[in-house]
Amino acid sequence: MDHGHLHHVSVSIDPSIASGGGGGERFPQWSVQETRDFLMIRAELDPTFMETKRNKILWEVISRKMKERGYNRSAEQCKAKWKNLVTRYKGCETAEDDAMRQQFPFYNDLDAIFVARMQRMLWTTTEAEGSKKRTMPFSSDDDDESDQEKPKKKKVAIKSSSYNMKEIVGEFMKQQMQIEKQWMKAFEEKEEERRLKEMEWRQKMEALERERMMLDQRWREREELRMMTEEVRSQKRDALINALIDMLKSHDV
Repeated sequence: MDHGHLHHVSVSIDPSIASGGGGGERFPQWSVQETRDFLMIRAELDPTFMETKRNKILWEVISRKMKERGYNRSAEQCKAKWKNLVTRYKGCETAEDDAMRQQFPFYNDLDAIFVARMQRMLWTTTEAEGSKKRTMPFSSDDDDESDQEKPKKKKVAIKSSSYNMKEIVGEFMKQQMQIEKQWMKAFEEKEEERRLKEMEWRQKMEALERERMMLDQRWREREELRMMTEEVRSQKRDALINALIDMLKSHDV
């Protein structure tokens, strides 16, 4: 590709990884948004990629999903693009200078894919220490080196993988502690809410009991007053009857 042309590419294009294929073929340049959409699709299918070595059908699926989003990319173009991105990502991982990571616009997208892959491996691993092949965060489709370069590159990848494993385990434990803190906080808030509701319920029950006792006391007082009034009336009635009887007796005499 003409390097002089790369200096005039729009800012929406990543010049260093714009070409999706190798050799002398020319493909339409990948925009930043197209690459991010591609990585999003690839991330969704990453668990399936790790389960099988025959990934031709999966790349066809990615090609179809890209077409659904308005991008005309073949399966081979998508696969070549992925290999180029992974090669760039590996270079950033093995480099001591952080400037390379900052200059690579898709470093965080790829890192998220590989971190998620490592976490899946950690969650599914039942042994204390697995084989190096299983702890490698790259699949067969992630390698872009020739057969002669692979032994040397694998040593670098294993070293990088060990370093990444420690980082991922530390990050995983940190996330677990954070989740536990959030869970404890939510539990304490729920417990406090339950305690307040229970206290409020008890206060209402006590208020109702006091009101019931007051009503009962008033009823007793009214009943005593009624009985006293009835007794007074009975006494007056008896006195009146006795007076009439006395009057009748005196009249007869």
